[in-house]
Amino acid sequence: MRIILDIYGGDNSPYAPIDGAIEFLSLCTDESVHVVLCGDEKLIADYLTKKHVKSDRIEILHAPDEVTCHDEPTSVLRAKPESSMVKGIRTVADKEADGIVSAGSTGALFATSISRVKRIPGIARPCLPTEVPNLKGGYTLLCDSGANANCTPEFLLQFAQLGTCYMRAMHGIENPSVGLVCNGTEDEKGNELTREAHKLLAESDKINFAGNVEARELFSGDTDVFVCDGFTGNVMLKTIEGSIKTFGKMLKDEITSSLISKLGGLFIKKSIGRLKKRFDYREVGGVAILGLRGCVIKAHGSSNSRAFCMALMQAKNMIEKDVAGEVAKELSIGD
Repeated sequence: MRIILDIYGGDNSPYAPIDGAIEFLSLCTDESVHVVLCGDEKLIADYLTKKHVKSDRIEILHAPDEVTCHDEPTSVLRAKPESSMVKGIRTVADKEADGIVSAGSTGALFATSISRVKRIPGIARPCLPTEVPNLKGGYTLLCDSGANANCTPEFLLQFAQLGTCYMRAMHGIENPSVGLVCNGTEDEKGNELTREAHKLLAESDKINFAGNVEARELFSGDTDVFVCDGFTGNVMLKTIEGSIKTFGKMLKDEITSSLISKLGGLFIKKSIGRLKKRFDYREVGGVAILGLRGCVIKAHGSSNSRAFCMALMQAKNMIEKDVAGEVAKELSIGD
């Protein structure tokens, strides 16, 4: 197995990705798994030498150029053919690697992946499914979480199908329940998009539709897949991130407000640490672009070495479980 790691594009690039690859290979005992660092060859080689790392499981794919957030996503493939993102994706498309992890521009990664790796036949729009920890100790899948701001009811139906396949393949849930994000649980609630999508989801025999769900139920664990357009999903995620950050700051202020509070804080320090870890994006790694013929993982732009390590682990798991193949098979879509 060969996994491409784009060393450019993130806030902590180019060295955090390389450190993440080193950590990943220290945890992954399968000698057949290799990481291909895609970026400036000399920079990578010099850094590996500096870190005293010599491993035949690390390869280098020279790519002197970098895709930035200022590049027009749809023109990257043509304008920057020697960039780490484009060369990495091209390698996956040519079946010379099994997957790619990149913290680069989401729009560019999405557009380039669709153009080169290609969609699974019959998939209108790939989506970004984000795993959110729930109260039952597992994860709830939110899709789409930002790739498709404008959707049709048919897109939402496919997101439900893609999410179902993902949860079955990655988490072993045989018949995942699917909820449609809405402003009320009644069937007639919502706007034109959700009302039309509700009809399609209710009629589908490929999903276990549980009806409308409200955003506040995302953490309950009662529903496995939350389906919505990318605009709504992204707003939900950003609200969650802000709420967790605010609550953490308020909790810290309360714990340090007095001597008694500080003493009490010592007793719950480990519990808070475990809770914080469950909501730490760095422990998840990244988000798959679901609906492609190959494995493409979008890492968070602020990823540190740990996040890159976990994104590589996620890619490895998706490749081993052949999620793309399972999607094609489950949706009865041929080449």
